Amino acid sequence: MKFDPHQLAALAAILRLGSFEAAASALSVTPSAVSQRIRALEEKVGLALIQRGPPATGTAAGLRLARHAEDVGLLEAQVSRDLALDQGSGPVRVRIAVNADSLATWFLEAMFEVRDVLFDLVIDDQDHSAEWLRRGEVSAAITAHGRPIPGCDAHPLGALRYIATASPRFMKQWFAGGVTPDALSLAPCLTFNAKDQLQQRWIEMQTGMQLAPPTHFLPSSQGFVDAALAAMGWGMNPRALVRKHIDHGDLVPLIPHRPLDVPLSWQVSRVLTPALAPLTRAVRQAAGLGLMPG
Repeated sequence: MKFDPHQLAALAAILRLGSFEAAASALSVTPSAVSQRIRALEEKVGLALIQRGPPATGTAAGLRLARHAEDVGLLEAQVSRDLALDQGSGPVRVRIAVNADSLATWFLEAMFEVRDVLFDLVIDDQDHSAEWLRRGEVSAAITAHGRPIPGCDAHPLGALRYIATASPRFMKQWFAGGVTPDALSLAPCLTFNAKDQLQQRWIEMQTGMQLAPPTHFLPSSQGFVDAALAAMGWGMNPRALVRKHIDHGDLVPLIPHRPLDVPLSWQVSRVLTPALAPLTRAVRQAAGLGLMPG
């Protein structure tokens, strides 16, 4: 099936901006024209593509078609580069799944190095970001899976090092007798969200036991650090975010020299590998500076 590029552009703009009016403004057409394009596209595919509401969101089919539109833009930009043509249409857009801790520590450096690209980042746990690629909703992802996802190329990047940290006041209150299984089962910990298993993995590494301590759910990398500094709980913090606090004595490792290293890989849809080659180079370079060797 061949798709009308104007209809795809309207769909992508609505899902990116959240309304027909905003999409119309971005495309320099009337809201009525945008509605007509979406209606024609839905009739063509025989499926609803947009869930109309504030904001407008995409159905599974709508999200997949919007991703297709972005992929076409990336491939056309590659052809223009290869033939030294004037791209003329402005920056291309790429949707990527990345974990919050990578974004907070090293991934921005890769984004800074790539020109003429607008990023649409999906934040998800590194153990689950691969699912976005499998569903075809992103073009690339930072994952904790080294094995290539079907249809993708995988590039090992190194490991993001985490340190179980807490404030000295918290250590005195909860771990005065040592970091024992009993103490770990009672001391409040910090958890990013329901997908975050880092604290449980570290506990099992140290004790050989599966414990369920009380937890604060706090979906913010910097919030994790701030909460640890405020003695709210202990948590697995990326070393890059807590190194200075440890050096100054504001935070301490629960057990010295017991980090948790999480290997990461950069996975790219194979059909887009040439088009995303500049971004892949930037990601690998930034990872070489910001991650532990694999």
